[in-house]
Amino acid sequence: MTSKPAAAPDAIAALRALLGDRLSTGEAVRSHHGKDMSYHPAALPDAVAFAETTEDVAAIVRICAEHRLPVIPYGTGTSLEGHITAPRGGVSLDLSRMNRIVCINAADLDATVEAGVTRKALNDYIRDQGLFFPIDPGADASLGGMAATRASGTNAVRYGTMRENVLALTVVLPDGRVIRTARRARKSAAGYDLTRLFIGSEGTLGVITEVTLRLYGIPEAISSAVVHFPTLEAAVNTVITTIQSGIPIARIELLNALSMKAINAYSKLSYPEAPTLFLEFHGSKTGVEEQAKAVGEIARDYGGGDFAWATRPEDRSRLWQARHDAAYASVALRPGAVPLATDVCVPISRLAECILETEADCDAHGLLAPIVGHVGDGNFHVVLLFDPNDPAEIKRAHEVNNRMVSRALAMDGTCTGEHGIGLGKREFLVAELGEAVSVMRALKAAVDPLNIMNPGKIIAS
Repeated sequence: MTSKPAAAPDAIAALRALLGDRLSTGEAVRSHHGKDMSYHPAALPDAVAFAETTEDVAAIVRICAEHRLPVIPYGTGTSLEGHITAPRGGVSLDLSRMNRIVCINAADLDATVEAGVTRKALNDYIRDQGLFFPIDPGADASLGGMAATRASGTNAVRYGTMRENVLALTVVLPDGRVIRTARRARKSAAGYDLTRLFIGSEGTLGVITEVTLRLYGIPEAISSAVVHFPTLEAAVNTVITTIQSGIPIARIELLNALSMKAINAYSKLSYPEAPTLFLEFHGSKTGVEEQAKAVGEIARDYGGGDFAWATRPEDRSRLWQARHDAAYASVALRPGAVPLATDVCVPISRLAECILETEADCDAHGLLAPIVGHVGDGNFHVVLLFDPNDPAEIKRAHEVNNRMVSRALAMDGTCTGEHGIGLGKREFLVAELGEAVSVMRALKAAVDPLNIMNPGKIIAS
């Protein structure tokens, strides 16, 4: 990677003239914007610009393009592969003040929001209309950031990922032009699919400023359950059989025994410290009962225990909050350790093999490594905890991560199901897609010829 250039004083002056006190060069603000939730080291921007409108974003980007100053879009800072760091300096473009819900089209089941609106804020706003937005990556991420990283999460097995749930985007291009990628129609054969081009682009092709999303009716009945198993293999095989049986389960999450130990301690729970599935069923009252009965029979066939049910909203929220806090709980297992959080995704028929080999690899190399997974779509996560002052342990953690990715690729899987590429998985992208990466590089060069948009992410340059 090229060395970080000095900020262009003229560019900073022009941005200050545009934004006034909405441009900050203070170290505390820059530090906050130079580190995400990953193990990647902090890299501070030269300035932080707080945009309030699409027009603001366009004006900021035009100034940065004129001075060839990098632009790093920033939502809530919850990314996991160094996406928001600024190794080449530049401007962190904070979109959090762009938090307006533009319109709700209840009859069409869609909404348009500014990029800084978070998923929880949207759901709070539309709940009284009997609607919800299902994509749930755990963190209360911004919807613009979720589109940029192609987020998914616990509901993806039933509702899909951001890729399936974004209808259109407003994007500011690297030269300051503003485009709308599509209309609100549910399907279109009109030209290139620009919406999908920007979903998952991680801020390297432009800045997403508005998102039009699919919404869903809140199900008549929702029930959640927890069930533990004698072995990890039994739990995973329950997942595989459930999916292969075509049961429309909304959520099916796996936690290994170490993860259950972690959430018990962190969330003050008392579940058995055994491989466990967290389940949720959506539909009519009769439909939910039928789904639960079918999955219960499958679980029993694999030695699963009785379902522990949560049907009241407050009980379901408590259960799923414990699941969402698994990352924090994992870190709390070893105070002072640094987490290398990583994920892969494989065809579901290879899921048990991949998880079991990964767990054995972690154990064999003396690494404390809780495993959780959105296993209904073959995606699982490992939190490799290592001592940042022990070079040998750091090396082992990275080697285990490399083998985990290689294992997934050998099974025709992917190096990342939802974390994205960022800084951390660029070499794996080449291993996964080969010559296709050269097409990505050509697209990047065509859309962003000055290479100012989040440079160095996804594709090394």
